[in-house]
Amino acid sequence: MNRRLFLAAVLLLACIGLRAQKYSGGVIDRNAAVVGGELITVSDIESEVRMMRAQGYSSAYNMRCEILENMMQAKIFLMKARVDSLTVNQDMVESELNNRLAQVRTALGGDDKAEEYFGKSMYELRKDWRKQLEETSLIQQEQQKVSGDIPQLTPYDVRQYLDTVHKENLPVIPIKYKMSQICVYPDRQAAALEVKSRLLNLRERILNGEKFSTLARLYSEDPGSARKGGELGMASKDIFWPAFSDAAMSLKPGIISQIVETPDGFHIIEVIEKKGDMFNARHILLHPKYTAEDQEKAFKRLDSLKTLVDSSKMSFELAARFFSEDPASRTNGGQMADPNTGSAYFEIDQIKPEDYAAVKDLEPGQISAPIVSRDNEGRDGNLVYKIVRLDKILPSHTASFETDYTVLLDEVRRQKQIEAVDNFINSEIEKTYIIIDPLFKDCDFSREGWSKKVRQ
Repeated sequence: MNRRLFLAAVLLLACIGLRAQKYSGGVIDRNAAVVGGELITVSDIESEVRMMRAQGYSSAYNMRCEILENMMQAKIFLMKARVDSLTVNQDMVESELNNRLAQVRTALGGDDKAEEYFGKSMYELRKDWRKQLEETSLIQQEQQKVSGDIPQLTPYDVRQYLDTVHKENLPVIPIKYKMSQICVYPDRQAAALEVKSRLLNLRERILNGEKFSTLARLYSEDPGSARKGGELGMASKDIFWPAFSDAAMSLKPGIISQIVETPDGFHIIEVIEKKGDMFNARHILLHPKYTAEDQEKAFKRLDSLKTLVDSSKMSFELAARFFSEDPASRTNGGQMADPNTGSAYFEIDQIKPEDYAAVKDLEPGQISAPIVSRDNEGRDGNLVYKIVRLDKILPSHTASFETDYTVLLDEVRRQKQIEAVDNFINSEIEKTYIIIDPLFKDCDFSREGWSKKVRQ
């Protein structure tokens, strides 16, 4: 249902609804649902629709039905959390609130635009969202309590799962690679001095009258802002690296900053406008440049190490501990680990393209030729030269008890938790006083119990 028809329906049904009142924009509000002692209003749903749109979600035709069902389900957990006397995690609330405010203010272009979009002052929005997030904290805790209230699983449960599930429904373990590396970095200090020199030259040209926006279009290595003359748009300071935000917030409009270093590279900044803790700025970003001589020197060193290892004069692990310049893998004899999971095994989409190209044709135990790659620092990573040894390949296969017990145990636990949550919700729907307004009678709810609660 589109927005115009939806609001028309609200107005049409207002006179026969439960409780009706005016809300921002002059539209008649009404209760969409009552769940025990908890109310969900049409304006609650519309506020969530606006929030999702502000965060970039598209409006599906059944968006409001899905939002209502999620809200009703959340109210059930909230009621139980209050019965169980759970307490709010205030640290999580403040962190999430600040993140939400930063995203919305940045997406909409500032406080004024956010207040206009939502029809409320920032004080009211902060108050409303804090209440929502406090409730979310209780809801999440109750969900974890319900899903965690399952018997301790044993190998017997995994065997029983394997005996009852169809083979085609078993988890498929993708191909995985275990790798080790020896890394050498180029001369970062020399490259940093060179890029600073270039930025100082650009800053001098701006101070002598050339336009910042013109030079940003010509030289900035931030493709997103370069085509806009380096302009970033009005945004919360919280979405940038702290060093960048601190520098920008300390500037007066029109003043050009000194060189600012962040994990993304080196910047000069010009603030266009500041409002509270938001700002609109231009910047020119440059990355350190490395020469063919840097690469040739690093490759010769890596080739020598590869020769030592291939001739059995030194183990790869020992060479990594003594000569690798990557602190994360050096202490483990060069063994690489996924920075997100800590696992020594990588699926293909978790491997950097350069690293995968180097190992895809190797046999386990073989070492690649020297390559140019990136580390895990910053958004794009720093340039690094390396050799990579393919340690082991785990072929793709259907999970089995013998080789993938942990994966199967996690799958059984996940299913038991889903079953526990489903049983809890379905049971609570049956015994809880719930009324859903006829406005939502055509919703295709995922749980049959909801449809029985629509007011006739």
